[in-house]
Parts: sequence; structure tokens; C-alpha cells
Amino acid sequence: MPLPSIAAQVIVAIIPIVGIVMGAVVIFFYLLWSHKEKVLLIERDSYKPLNLELDTFCLLAGLLLSGVGAVLTVLFVAKDGTSYSLLGGLIPLALGVGLLVFFGIRNRSPRP
Repeated sequence: MPLPSIAAQVIVAIIPIVGIVMGAVVIFFYLLWSHKEKVLLIERDSYKPLNLELDTFCLLAGLLLSGVGAVLTVLFVAKDGTSYSLLGGLIPLALGVGLLVFFGIRNRSPRP
């Protein structure tokens, strides 16, 4: 089988670099325009900051990461009889169970 030409190899090597650079440019302009929008809202006294409950976020992220970690651990321990396609079902299952557990814990806790 003949080797691809040098020009084709260069193009194949440049494509991911261009993709990453373009993604970074898009993210940069999104952050810049979002900042300018917030500055204008603050100047007009109509800015309402996002109310993020840190304890709720930490609980949710902890439950989700624990569920995903447990599933991956069990999968890698028992991978002799299974395949990696099993991850396609186990990861969403773990995320769903994590969301349900979060919902249950959040509803049982007293609200201030």
C-alpha cells in the first residue's frame, strides 16, 4: 500500500490544530461579549447576579462523580467478560441514579 503524500500528512496534522484554535476564538469572543453585556447591565442598574447554591452544587457533583466512578471501577474490574460498549448504558444509568438520589436528599432536607 503506498504511503500518503507529504501534503496530505501535513493537512491531516493541521486540521486538529485549526479546530482547537477556532474553538478557542469562539470561546474568547463569547466571554468578551458576555463581559460587555454584564458591564452594560451594571451601568443601567438592571444586573441581577446568578444565585448559585454552592452546597447544592457540591452535593450534586459529588453524587454524580461517585456514581460514575463506581460504575467505571466495577467495569474495569470485571472487563474480562464485558466490552467497552457497556459504558454506553452504564454511564447514563449512573447519571440518572445520581440525579434521583440528589432529588431525594434535597427534598428531605429542611429548607431555611
